[in-house]
Amino acid sequence: MQVLRTTAQMQAYADEQRRKGHRLVLVPTMGTLHAGHLALVNRARREGDHVTVSIFVNPTQFSPDEDLASYPCDFEADCDALGSTGKVDAVFAPEVDELYPDGAEAQAIWITSPELTKYLCGQYRPGHFRGVLTVVLKLFACCKPHVAVFGLKDAQQFYLLRRLSHDLALGIHIAGEPTVREADGLALSSRNAYLNSAERAQAVVLSRAVAQARELMEHGQQQSAPVVAKMTSIIAQAPLATLQYAEVVRTDTLVPVKAFSPGDEIMAAVAVYFDRTRLIDNAIVKIPLSQC
Repeated sequence: MQVLRTTAQMQAYADEQRRKGHRLVLVPTMGTLHAGHLALVNRARREGDHVTVSIFVNPTQFSPDEDLASYPCDFEADCDALGSTGKVDAVFAPEVDELYPDGAEAQAIWITSPELTKYLCGQYRPGHFRGVLTVVLKLFACCKPHVAVFGLKDAQQFYLLRRLSHDLALGIHIAGEPTVREADGLALSSRNAYLNSAERAQAVVLSRAVAQARELMEHGQQQSAPVVAKMTSIIAQAPLATLQYAEVVRTDTLVPVKAFSPGDEIMAAVAVYFDRTRLIDNAIVKIPLSQC
């Protein structure tokens, strides 16, 4: 497993692998890897025969009041975890000045999607998806993948990146891997480490809320209001939780809907704070045609 630190090294390496006829798959991460990330690695190996994992904590997707300074990092442990899988060929781990050579504040060109970031996390994290879309495009330019794998826990991000590849004719297949969960249902996240024991015990309300939303939609509910009400009531059962949003949106527009029809792909999503720790979860449902 090679570790590459500069954009020039990564581009030359990717070009060499393409000349050899390999199908390159990229797994972008911010490090502090857990079983959810390793599931992405396993999916990547199924998608191609050469896997690169990028590890880069991107400063431009954090707002000034978020946790960039304290975001957990353990590069050595991450490399050990990736190496133990036997499925990773390269790790791309650039310093900030490699991807922002003039400094992030001097970046003059950004990738934005105002319509697709108007709701859900985009409504509450101004500038976040501008940073995500821009840095992922940089990673694509460095790693030159045929396929990129992302977790569906960050579903708004996934749908934005899928549209990025489509609209900019990048020719990169964006693959989504289902959320990996703890035994009690809590979605795996690097930020779970911030929770104290009481918060951790109550955090299961997120997965319960979206599971109930899924059940309602799969069993005939075609109005969003009862789904949102159910999710909200479940979150309210956790005294330490502060609900930021509970929404039901179409996955193609990421816009809230009042009603949906058989055949629609719908996402029920929640964002919840436990003190300063923000957690998200979702359920993505193809409304059954049998409801006709």
